Amino acid sequence: MENYDLDLRSVQEARNLARMGKVAAEQIADFSEEKINRILCNMVKAAKENAVSLAKMAVEETGFGKVEDKTYKNHLASAILYDAIKDMKTIGVIHEDADSKVIDIAEPVGLVMGIVPSTNPTSTTIFKSMIAIKSRNAIVFSPHPSASKCTMSAARLMHEAAVAAGAPANIISCISMPTLDATNALMDSKEVKMIIATGGPGMVKASYSAGKPALGVGAGNCPAYIERTAKVHQAVSNILASKTFDYGTICASEQSVIVEECNRDQVVAEFKMQGGYFMSAEETAKVCSLLFKNGHAMNAKFVGRSPQVIASAAGFSVPEGTRVLIGEQQGVGPEYPLSYEKLTSVLAFYTVKDWHEACELCIKLLQNGIGHSMSIHTEDHDMVMKFAKKPAARILVNTGSTQGAVGASTGLLPSFTLGCGTWGGSSVSENVSPMHLINIKRVAYGIKDCSTLASNDPTFNYPELSCGCAPVNCTGNSYESTPSYASKSGSADNEQLLKLINGLIDAMKGGQN
Repeated sequence: MENYDLDLRSVQEARNLARMGKVAAEQIADFSEEKINRILCNMVKAAKENAVSLAKMAVEETGFGKVEDKTYKNHLASAILYDAIKDMKTIGVIHEDADSKVIDIAEPVGLVMGIVPSTNPTSTTIFKSMIAIKSRNAIVFSPHPSASKCTMSAARLMHEAAVAAGAPANIISCISMPTLDATNALMDSKEVKMIIATGGPGMVKASYSAGKPALGVGAGNCPAYIERTAKVHQAVSNILASKTFDYGTICASEQSVIVEECNRDQVVAEFKMQGGYFMSAEETAKVCSLLFKNGHAMNAKFVGRSPQVIASAAGFSVPEGTRVLIGEQQGVGPEYPLSYEKLTSVLAFYTVKDWHEACELCIKLLQNGIGHSMSIHTEDHDMVMKFAKKPAARILVNTGSTQGAVGASTGLLPSFTLGCGTWGGSSVSENVSPMHLINIKRVAYGIKDCSTLASNDPTFNYPELSCGCAPVNCTGNSYESTPSYASKSGSADNEQLLKLINGLIDAMKGGQN
């Protein structure tokens, strides 16, 4: 009965937050760019002052990742993001074409629902709050139950900072009693106009089934190909910096390393030198039994964990300084569990003959995280363009895929919601930004006289409209009329032409007998 009461209370809370959020959305819709920037600056200030404390809360509550890396995530989601979006036009006239006389005007979408994962709870909350305010929207969050406290704290912090700078009350809110019923109530709420879903495949699918616009992201399974021309030391350094960042909790982190036979020994030696531990077949099997349950579903107990924690739980020890566990694999699929996504300090390792085999292997691996990201380390631009054909929305070159995909080490927009395109069942393929949270209406002036459109159009050439002849066939750049076999009443010429044609047809038939 107590659980039933909690469900009722959580649903009522969700409904109340949606109603209040709608009012806030209507109020902020008329804010000027100056007001919005003042609010954002205060949110950035609050995020920076509390970046470390929020990171500590996230690690303590979830057990995932590292405080220093979660702190940087919070910094990326606030200060670095603000620098990237501060000059972005999201209010009023955002574009005007003087020649075509079309004016683009940005309007907010209204109340947005943000679904937050347990792997990046505070940074995702800060990020979505920032892009919502930049586009003059209100946002209400549905946290993951295992990260509800830190998500709630981040949302409250962002709300207090926004209101202190002039934002309406209830502009940013969060469910304090997260239940599935409460989340569904928000999704189905008439006040919520759009959903931004960052989380597991089930939650993303539910978001797209809510009957309203949704921005969802798919799972990642990023392969990293070290091509024969790569600078091996730097490639391994980037991969380890990426995979060990927050112990691999970002879905864009590398999941598999692919090398060629010609550089295998060099790559293996470099990984060992920089802290990679190559597990035996027996150790790999033990780790796989820990990491996965119900097929290839990741065991939450080992998400975002250090290699020491994982190895100890599997019953073996690793050298001091080990940064990641590496297991060699011979294929892709259920028999090779490491070929799936592993949001922790474990990598699969593959050896291929050449780039052709690497291509085929990358495509197979990407089927388990299709549309997300992949990385290639090479000095050959032509090779980059060959791999740019792979089914991934982000092809990252000579950088760690974690930092590259979220826009920390590349020119991509900083984002914690990474679209996977139609490959991964996502409505967007780029990094989600404030531009995805606006409606664009267009003011279009007439530039042609409606009464003379046809007569003044030199390409509008249909002789049969004026002479009553047959439709025209286009042969190259010339037009050739096709005879009609239907009689036209009241036209002697047509009757005479019909008799002639019928006579020719009879003659042809006679010649065939």
